[in-house]
Amino acid sequence: MAIATKRIDPAALNLKEQVVAINRVTKVVKGGKNLSFSALVVIGDPSAKVVGYGVGKAKEVPSAIRKGIEAAKKNLRRINAPDQTIPHRVLGEFASSQVLLKPAPEGTGVIAGGSVRAVITACGIPNVLTKSIGRRNPHNVVKATIVALELLRDKAAMAEMRGIAVEKM
Repeated sequence: MAIATKRIDPAALNLKEQVVAINRVTKVVKGGKNLSFSALVVIGDPSAKVVGYGVGKAKEVPSAIRKGIEAAKKNLRRINAPDQTIPHRVLGEFASSQVLLKPAPEGTGVIAGGSVRAVITACGIPNVLTKSIGRRNPHNVVKATIVALELLRDKAAMAEMRGIAVEKM
């Protein structure tokens, strides 16, 4: 599913970042153990409906987070979602993780776990119901959530794809 999308300029956006997971990694070498950190970061602009994720690895936690933010800025995606909730139910899959997103009435809020909540709030969807199915690995859950958000289509796009008027849908 390699869709050619134009690159989104992070400088023009008001990006908010959120650290989803920090992992301590040790590598056993001849002289002992090398300690490093891996950070999974989600960034997004709620007003522009843009979201991205990145992974950074470094010897210290702040450096890993900074590298994760830089990687996420290179990985931004625009989401087709109206102001209040998502237009339809969608299931995103990545590896053995699945994320189900369902529309919710106004006032419901974001009903989601940690990894899914980070992505949903970063892209600015105020009302949505979610369910994480399968493995709960934060990396795969974040990727599955972004796959699900990319599967969202608005009425105009669907009408054009089917070749009918928007009013008939």
